[in-house]
Amino acid sequence: MLEARGLTKSFGKVAAVRGVSFSARDGQITGLLGPNGAGKSTTLRMFYTVLRPDSGDALIDEVSVTADPLAARRAIGVLSHGAGIYNHLTARENIAYFGELHGLEREAREARAAELIELLEMKPFADRLAKGFSQGQRLKTALARALVHKPRNVLLDEPTNGLDVMAVRNLRKLLAQLREAGHCVLFSSHVMQEVEQLCDEVIVISGGQVVAAGALADIRSRAGNAQLEDAFVHLMDGGEAR
Repeated sequence: MLEARGLTKSFGKVAAVRGVSFSARDGQITGLLGPNGAGKSTTLRMFYTVLRPDSGDALIDEVSVTADPLAARRAIGVLSHGAGIYNHLTARENIAYFGELHGLEREAREARAAELIELLEMKPFADRLAKGFSQGQRLKTALARALVHKPRNVLLDEPTNGLDVMAVRNLRKLLAQLREAGHCVLFSSHVMQEVEQLCDEVIVISGGQVVAAGALADIRSRAGNAQLEDAFVHLMDGGEAR
């Protein structure tokens, strides 16, 4: 389970996140929705300890990211926006290397790499050097790397960006499998269709603050709109989730 408690973060005079609080539960997919500059990525970065909150805290399975960031990192798998991979390693080596960093023995990390390569349909490029990979191939490699240690909590920042149609379908299938297995999945997205297809609950952020949170049907109902996209535009225009 992931929980934000009054998270705030400023960069100079710019208040990127202003008192954000929400929870993302186990066995659910929670979407973090908002326009560019809303504070989504900054919020996620505080969860995976790249940024330290100015105030407030984030909890990962009740472990504080500010009090014990190392323990918090062990419980999460992260696909950050624009995640880099090692160009002079193959896709398989990238995955296995992160398995080693997470303490997996050689046999276990090689088996897990093979499992993820099969699941994400990476066989055609699994043993090629990553230099020259397409954006979709790089994203698949970064995603597999994030999942190598079978984390209980998975955080994804715009995970479908750059993926082709089949890769997106496979990712949706994978996220649904993680939900069925009881994992907590939190991801940010601009794509309303994938949010509606995947998410159990949605957190809408605007101007660094949560403006609506809850099940999709509840948000549509409270905003007085039948479609999520219409409800989202209503909220971004300053409307309230009634």
